[in-house]
Amino acid sequence: MENNKKSQVEFIPIFQKAFLHPKYWGAWLGLGAMAGIAMLPARVRDPFLGRVGRLAGKLAKSARRRAQINLFYCLPELPESQREQIIDQMFATAPQAMVMMAELGMGSAEKIRQRVDWHGREIIDQLRDEQQNVIFLVPHGWGVDIPAMLLASEGQKMAAMFHNQRNQLIDYAWNAVRRRFGGRMHARNDGIKPFIASVRQGYWGYYLPDQDHGAEHSEFVDFFATYKATLPAIGRLMKVCRAKVVPLFPVYNGDTHRLEVYIRPPMEGLLDADDNTLARRMNEEVEVFVRPHPEQYTWILKLLKTRKEGEVEPYERAELFPRK
Repeated sequence: MENNKKSQVEFIPIFQKAFLHPKYWGAWLGLGAMAGIAMLPARVRDPFLGRVGRLAGKLAKSARRRAQINLFYCLPELPESQREQIIDQMFATAPQAMVMMAELGMGSAEKIRQRVDWHGREIIDQLRDEQQNVIFLVPHGWGVDIPAMLLASEGQKMAAMFHNQRNQLIDYAWNAVRRRFGGRMHARNDGIKPFIASVRQGYWGYYLPDQDHGAEHSEFVDFFATYKATLPAIGRLMKVCRAKVVPLFPVYNGDTHRLEVYIRPPMEGLLDADDNTLARRMNEEVEVFVRPHPEQYTWILKLLKTRKEGEVEPYERAELFPRK
């Protein structure tokens, strides 16, 4: 079953009658609950969502174990108790940020803008005035889609790459929300050429640099206290798109109920850099953003799956945080 319209230009989610089948009723219930909670004031819902998230983090044993292993490798200087606190706060932050996105998907962009603080906004305003092509380098944070949606709501053309969700109804709903204010979505399994074409046409691109794409085209470079297989694609994208690469990271504060969007100056010295240097510079930007706000990062991803020859994949090490 197809739940989208594909062309050489973009991915467009399309509603299917099959979504009314009983097998999707659970997903409908979840979407309805999220929509209902999103209608509550943030000061009311955030404490509740934080408690629900922490509880979910205790019950989601596989996801918690991945986060434990990632932090064990990446931030070994922290005591285990502090790493556990980071994980608890991460699970609390996740639903708070996602419900803010749901609120933006249903309500007024202007209302959300009143709860967003941009740090370094003058950087991208200047690039817009100069009519520069831009690719945002955005680490995986829980509020990752919100800045792009807000920029699209202001009239800026945006383009992003994404992975399809396993549940086709969730995939449809999530991408429909992402596209609410316009812009283009490009599925990763369609390749990178449509994304490049959009950026060259003046769409500002959204690139997430920290997924593990395997060893074949990646470089093994430092990542926090360990290393990571990192795809040095940003160098090629920068050249072929003739774009400035601007690091950006969203931080949701459950205490103030506000989103802080941090923007750093365009990355320099990349045009003539080798792949190893490019990969390391990307990881450095991730570290700069994540170290002050580790709870905002999606530590549940298999960030360290690909290892050097002869090393055991961290998530396969039975002695690390044994499954109970």
